[in-house]
Amino acid sequence: MAKGLVIYYSRSGNTKAMAQTIAEAMEKAGLPTKCKSVEDVKVAELLDVDAIVVGSPTYYGRASAPIAKLFDESVSKHGKLDGKVGAAFSSSANTGGGNETTICEINNMMLIHGMVIQGDPQGDHYGPVSIGKPDERVLNQCTRRGQRIAALTKRLFG
Repeated sequence: MAKGLVIYYSRSGNTKAMAQTIAEAMEKAGLPTKCKSVEDVKVAELLDVDAIVVGSPTYYGRASAPIAKLFDESVSKHGKLDGKVGAAFSSSANTGGGNETTICEINNMMLIHGMVIQGDPQGDHYGPVSIGKPDERVLNQCTRRGQRIAALTKRLFG
């Protein structure tokens, strides 16, 4: 059976709230999913799941150092994430604070691993974004993203 993993880094709790909402939606859509802080994730765990969703606050238009470190360490698994489903989400303090550049950075790292990334023709096209604490719109986008990731993963991996 296919499985998912939502990984996040969060200092304020905003990115964590988004991660939990995405993971809950994936679970409710029938994809067993764990939600873990990046500090609690070992690179080898990436091999044990079929969908990997990564969230980070935006710092200077980029992912946080702990998220970047996870991807730096994932080089040891290069080629072994090929075909897995990937997705990203981000939070920031300001409108225009770099959410989309952060998501694109995470997506680029996933693409180099050969992962499959699905855009969304509605709402947050690249992935859910939050300015400050996630509001109802953001949480709805997180739920939608979780549902879509679960559906794609189940279609690809059963």
